[in-house]
Amino acid sequence: MTSDPHTNRKTLIAQANASAEHLAVRYRTDEQYSRPAVNFQDWVLDVVDWSGDEWVLDISTGPGRYSEGVAARAPRGRYVAGDLSFDLAHQAHTGAAASTTVLNLDVQHLPFADATFDVVLATHLLGQLPTLHEPLLEIRRVLRPDGLLIAGTNSEGTLPELDTLTRRACALLGYPRHAFQTGGAFSLERGPSLLGRYFRAVARYDLPGAFHFPEVDPVLDYINSTRPLREQQLPDDVTWEEFMSMMEKQITRLIRHFGELKVNKLVGVIVATNGGGFAREYLSRLDGHN
Repeated sequence: MTSDPHTNRKTLIAQANASAEHLAVRYRTDEQYSRPAVNFQDWVLDVVDWSGDEWVLDISTGPGRYSEGVAARAPRGRYVAGDLSFDLAHQAHTGAAASTTVLNLDVQHLPFADATFDVVLATHLLGQLPTLHEPLLEIRRVLRPDGLLIAGTNSEGTLPELDTLTRRACALLGYPRHAFQTGGAFSLERGPSLLGRYFRAVARYDLPGAFHFPEVDPVLDYINSTRPLREQQLPDDVTWEEFMSMMEKQITRLIRHFGELKVNKLVGVIVATNGGGFAREYLSRLDGHN
């Protein structure tokens, strides 16, 4: 990707708007086929303790799935929801409570004063950015000294069965030694050390689970929703249609034999702070405060 910030912004906006439909597919898949059944938004919010009056900035609000949860945990606070996607920001605004402010946001240029928020939510965003330095500087700037960054992300080892089937599909199409990229710049494994460069304390929380697919079509829908990531990793001479045809054949055989396709997943959150939350007492003692 070019280093021109204007081109970066245009590219990111196009990607964000195009991902709205794909995001909806992944939400439906999580709700219908995940075991154990866990409300991910509630789980994310409950990794920290709430006082009820926090100012919260959600910089990757999507269709606004955290709005009710934040309102329940911070009824005396303020919730500002934003997304780079115009479509998703509009969806969030349509379903938001009257007290919610919804904006079209660019995380590299947040339109807020220093030390404005107690919590910044960034779920499955940081791994999509071409660079992390400027966004993390901005996030740190708008957080209060004891504020918390809650960053949701995937493990590099999530969905291993789909990765195995992808490699096998490419082998069957004539590319047995094709190399695939493993993990992004920001993940459950890499995130703590990356955030540790900007925050004094970091904690990681994992949520293991699995998809249980009894039919082929939901699996194919889910894989198609990840096309922007997976297609760019295919061999140059393999089309998406050829790849999906081979995946369908493999998945059909597995479901016929086992009765379902189980795909293990590992997601989680990384919480970072300079003086609050889980690290408040430790950092206070470290600084020599009573």
